Amino acid sequence: MSHKNLSERARQLRNLLNTYSYEYHVLDSPSVDDAIYDSLLAELKVLEAQHPKLITPDSPTQRISAEPLDAFVKVPHIYRMLSLNDVFSEQEVFDWVARISKLQSSVQDSQFWGDIKMDGLACSLVYENGVLTTAVTRGDGYVGEDITHNARTISSIPLSLRSSSETEMLIPQRTEVRGEIVMYKDDFALLNKELQATGEKVYANPRNLAAGTMRQLDPRIVAKRKLYFRA
Repeated sequence: MSHKNLSERARQLRNLLNTYSYEYHVLDSPSVDDAIYDSLLAELKVLEAQHPKLITPDSPTQRISAEPLDAFVKVPHIYRMLSLNDVFSEQEVFDWVARISKLQSSVQDSQFWGDIKMDGLACSLVYENGVLTTAVTRGDGYVGEDITHNARTISSIPLSLRSSSETEMLIPQRTEVRGEIVMYKDDFALLNKELQATGEKVYANPRNLAAGTMRQLDPRIVAKRKLYFRA
């Protein structure tokens, strides 16, 4: 097979695998069996092993790096990354609206959309030309830590962005997506049970476990734990 054909086959495999991963981990609606995904991934691994120049940063084979880091690198945020305030009653929401209405009167006639606050580790994902390049913690809001090697192991974090053919949406040169890396309660209980059985330290709550996991220097440990990114 010519290099052009090999390159095209590698591209096809990457696109298929990334699509199937998106369907499974994000939409929760897989269109193929695990066996099909595994066979395609195996084919891509062989292809890349024989032709290393075909490896791209967004290849599914590149989710887990082989070696742990020595330390986390500090990364400044281009735009300050703010923390979220807790709210425990409707009155606190009304008080907040009243305060910001003094700054912008149109707020009084605005509609609001609300969502539950998920506790874990705040993270900013940076994509350049649609490819994930950096994942950074909030830190002090001005400077965070580079956790890219760990973020890449989380299946709900796409290694490359998907363009929308329906809206003809073009992927910008730089895209920043902020959200929370969390662990669900069922997964937390199961993992704590496993840690307790082996005599290891158990965690107090899913938030501490998610944050502690993402601060592991070895991404292979992170890959074994079920974490999710919620934008």
